Amino acid sequence: MMSNLRRIIDQISRDKGIDRQMLIEGLEEAVMSAAKKKFGMRREMEAQFNEESGEIELFQFRTVVNQVEDEQTEIALSEAQQLDPEVELADEIGSQMTEVSELGRIAAQSAKQVIIQKMKDAEREVVYEMFKDRKGDIVNGIVQRFERGNIIVNLGRTDAILPRSEQMPRRSYRQGDRIRAILLDVKQTARDAQLILSRTNKDFIVKLFTIEVPEMAEGTVSIIAVAREPGNRAKIAVVSSASDVDPVGACVGMKGSRVQNVVQELQGERIDIVPWSPDPAKYVSNALAPAEVSMVVVDEERKTLMVIVANDQLSLAIGRGGQNVRLASELLGWRIDVKSEEKYSQLMEDDYQSLTAVAGIDKRQADLLYENGINSVTELSLAEPGEIATLLEITEPEAEALKEAAAVSLAAEQTGAEDVVAEPEATGVEDTAEVEELETDAAASESHGAEMPEAEKVDTEDDGAAVPEKTVAAEEE
Repeated sequence: MMSNLRRIIDQISRDKGIDRQMLIEGLEEAVMSAAKKKFGMRREMEAQFNEESGEIELFQFRTVVNQVEDEQTEIALSEAQQLDPEVELADEIGSQMTEVSELGRIAAQSAKQVIIQKMKDAEREVVYEMFKDRKGDIVNGIVQRFERGNIIVNLGRTDAILPRSEQMPRRSYRQGDRIRAILLDVKQTARDAQLILSRTNKDFIVKLFTIEVPEMAEGTVSIIAVAREPGNRAKIAVVSSASDVDPVGACVGMKGSRVQNVVQELQGERIDIVPWSPDPAKYVSNALAPAEVSMVVVDEERKTLMVIVANDQLSLAIGRGGQNVRLASELLGWRIDVKSEEKYSQLMEDDYQSLTAVAGIDKRQADLLYENGINSVTELSLAEPGEIATLLEITEPEAEALKEAAAVSLAAEQTGAEDVVAEPEATGVEDTAEVEELETDAAASESHGAEMPEAEKVDTEDDGAAVPEKTVAAEEE
């Protein structure tokens, strides 16, 4: 069994990429474990690999005594002198034990198990060292097999797992199919899968564009944020560090070639490429494209944006099932409230009327409050008495009385429903009847915008609204 160890060690070390000395130490440990089971745990033994003979040699060390009381730890002086004539009492003397091949079947099996475990541990260490610096990179592999919905992918020298939760929806694979994914995690523990892959992670899109767009690899164009519903639609916000490089055009490529390569890899997932802007109003206008935005009201403190669109643009801004506004909200990390111009005008009128309805406020005072940013009974109830007093040229006690009257009016007021409110991690749809009616038109409107292969100019209305300069949405044809 052990006679060809040197050849076996060299072959395993070469084929598996495992350190040769680590294999030898594992073998020595295995033989020691088997020897202790056969000869007793109290013996002081040592296993050594002989490079010349290619065998594991086993030695035991005993104390020289006149009369042996424990044969596992002691040796008689007469016997010891046969091994070494110069030995004396109380010396420690080593002697080679029986051949390793004579340790017995059970002991040999134990040794085999230890060797196999050592090889597995060594192989895991090799894999970890090989992939630990590649976390976040795209890897290519072949579908090997399926385990409880997970896909085992062969990467060449080792296997990785693509969990069900990290797979694209509505996409099936067969054994032998080629697959690309991002290396999501590299684990060193022995209990779990060592290499975890993902095709739904946001960084997967970033890496795919980095491969396709040379300007990204060079660092000229960067992806600032990604919002994604895997398998359906994604939005990416891009920016350029060079004034002469158009970030959207760079990502789209000649006749849409670059973005189409990414779309094809994602099995037709639509991708909107959005120009990033430090101005939240302009940024949200870009993000909601192809819908045209009429006006944006920014609340920096609450990180909320009220977006006003023309009546015929509302379904386009919302998107099918609220998808467009939901992704835009995730992209910005802001809460987005989308309203039609008609609903916004009605809301402003209602807010103004709510001010005039407060006891103690006449039309002139309502106009003053409205013109200075206190344009609803809610804002009046939250305003500082000193601010109210200054605006209306009244005393602070009188301002306090108006605040109290506003609170009473607010408690009795019945608030109207909103069109669509989207938050970064959740979307609340209050006016569901209107949204359901609009969704019939949303699909057709979206598809019209999604077929633009190149950047499209959008005119800016003369009302101060921030609108996108360019937007691209691509889908696999």
